[in-house]
Amino acid sequence: MIVPILLLQAATSAAFISHVPIASQQANRPTNMISFSLRPAAGEMMNSGKAFARSGEFLIDVTTEIDIYGGGLSAAGAAIRNSGDCIAQAAASCRFKTAGELVCNELREGSTCLIEAATKLEDAVKEAKANNNELLGEMIEDSIPSVNGISSSLEKAGKAIMQGKGEKVIGENLLKCGEYMDNFSRQVKSYAPDLEESKNAEQRMTFAADCMRKAALNLTGDSPGPKKPVGKSWIKG
Repeated sequence: MIVPILLLQAATSAAFISHVPIASQQANRPTNMISFSLRPAAGEMMNSGKAFARSGEFLIDVTTEIDIYGGGLSAAGAAIRNSGDCIAQAAASCRFKTAGELVCNELREGSTCLIEAATKLEDAVKEAKANNNELLGEMIEDSIPSVNGISSSLEKAGKAIMQGKGEKVIGENLLKCGEYMDNFSRQVKSYAPDLEESKNAEQRMTFAADCMRKAALNLTGDSPGPKKPVGKSWIKG
């Protein structure tokens, strides 16, 4: 009698499942984290990520020129490059409305790369002091809070996406990210102000900062955009 009882239990279970409301069956399925598109931020965020990655490469070049390649500052440059790549990848995913999770993950991965960069900068400070280069050590040390600020802003932006926050909250964190990038750009140049590579690193990071701010404003809808002609002022001649 065991087999008929098992068959009866299976049939009962099947009948129960078939009568569960569809909404209940779909309750555990993943849903979009946000109900709006991140596409408005995509283009400028892509430019920011690429420029930020390039600035990291120029920072590595700086270490070659001042003969400290292979130390903490070089490793920090590599981590900054990796972070920029993550930002660019997040921007690519922004083009798809259902890719909120991918954008979130890439931004947070970019943040993690910068945590590593900050750690490597701390190592670079110790190395500079050990080599009796107190000035370089001070310049690097002064820049660490900016790197941590960029990291924190990216993390908060990713968290806001994960929690389904609005465009304003996400945009505010991207705007802060751009501000920290701008601060860091000037500090990077101070490492070796006379070197062309330092100037290039500053320029690329300044551009990255500007693009990130534009991405934030595009997302929040606060971007002024092109001015429209007033009255008949558009008539020429």
